Amino acid sequence: MSKDSKARQPKGKLLTFNPTGEYYFSKGLKAYHKRDLHKAKKCFQRALQLEPDEPMIACQLAVICSELGEYQQANRLLHRILEELDPEMIECHYFLANNYAHLGFFKDAYHHANLYLEFDEDGEFADDTIDLIELLTLEADETEDELYGQDDLIKKQEQARELLESGHFPKAVEILHTVIEDYPEYWSAYNNLALAYFYLGENQKASDLLEKVFSENPGNLHAMCNKLVFAYYQRDVQEVKKLKDILKKISPLSIEHQFKLGATFALIGEYDVAYAWLRRLQKQGFEGDGSFYYWLAYAAYFTGREKISQSAWERVIEINPEKIGFEPWNDDRAGKNGFENHTTSILKKLNSDYIEERLFALFLITVSHEKDEILASKEVTKNQRFSHLEREYLSFVRQGGQMENQMPIHDTAALLYESHHPIGTVEAGLFLMWFTVFVEAANHNQSIKNNRAWAAAVEYVWTKLRGVRSSQKEMAGKYGVSASTLGKYIKLVNNLLS
Repeated sequence: MSKDSKARQPKGKLLTFNPTGEYYFSKGLKAYHKRDLHKAKKCFQRALQLEPDEPMIACQLAVICSELGEYQQANRLLHRILEELDPEMIECHYFLANNYAHLGFFKDAYHHANLYLEFDEDGEFADDTIDLIELLTLEADETEDELYGQDDLIKKQEQARELLESGHFPKAVEILHTVIEDYPEYWSAYNNLALAYFYLGENQKASDLLEKVFSENPGNLHAMCNKLVFAYYQRDVQEVKKLKDILKKISPLSIEHQFKLGATFALIGEYDVAYAWLRRLQKQGFEGDGSFYYWLAYAAYFTGREKISQSAWERVIEINPEKIGFEPWNDDRAGKNGFENHTTSILKKLNSDYIEERLFALFLITVSHEKDEILASKEVTKNQRFSHLEREYLSFVRQGGQMENQMPIHDTAALLYESHHPIGTVEAGLFLMWFTVFVEAANHNQSIKNNRAWAAAVEYVWTKLRGVRSSQKEMAGKYGVSASTLGKYIKLVNNLLS
């Protein structure tokens, strides 16, 4: 054999294989029939990437998402089919009706169920649609009008939850009171109202609400978790230990309760327990909201699982882009994770119905990294809600604090900020209290001169309302005022708040 014989040997021919959307769709169907839903979902997703305008692929992916409990994602696909790809695919209305019913949005469930019957009264899913409508009306012995009311209840509750997360406590209190008036046994509203009062510093009102829940709905897990959160912020070590021990022994079947436990343990720094609950839910195919991935990211990061944390945080940003800057790996002590650098939250506060929230937003601008961007926004330049006081404060902010006349409203807030930053959910209550006090003082022509005394008095009242131990002597020393002066200003603050 000659030395170049290898060169003359025939070579294999390289064949290219370019899978099509149809190929992945077929693979997805096979996986679906074997009940391997996660594999099926991946195949249908790939098929849709290759053929994004094929309604049949999108519909099959929506069905898989529904079976995995990912109802919102499924609905986005179904609406896209009806609005963009194929308005004649009537069965999408049936799937939407089922998904909205699972989510508790009964008005939308009714709407799509009736649309399906209107378009195809003898269709494949006609009997199932009629059963769904009967179930919605008969299961709880409610009329269609009552279901519309319950849908409104759920939307109000969701709105209140969003307000709580973004620090709009007064508005959350207002909405939750209306919910309780209309639905006096809707315990979730009581629990959220307790949180709102707690963050505002009205600890007694918060505790009274929880006691009402415990007395009329014994064993309420949400109330118990909230009680643990209150004890944690009040630094009641014994109560924290007692409640932690109780909650660690609880193993609820409800996904909602499992999530609540995981989020609560993450909030108080018990990351191992939090991670166990939240990761378990994720492995079971639970597709939560931004809050779920937020706490999963934190629990994973602080238990050394950085890749899982980063993956979860990507979902957080996908769902809530305004959370950029709140990453668990950011150094909280450097002031990165407070409301002052949460631009979206500041812009929302500027449009609040409450003057104390708008004043709080103006102060936040002065310590924000995005000051120039916020000052150029329409929420500032075209805000019709600003009073004379707010316009004066805005002028002060724009000039960088360089004005001949002093701004006691800002100077006192700046003193509080020295020892209370970054401004988290709890600290926000302190600043809202100060701006409430200032507005009341202005309405009563009360002179605001001694900024240190006002700051000391507001912080003292706030800590007392929150059940945190504090002496007037210590607080006076912290702000460099006499104990007698502090006592005088504490009375002023209490009078204005009442």
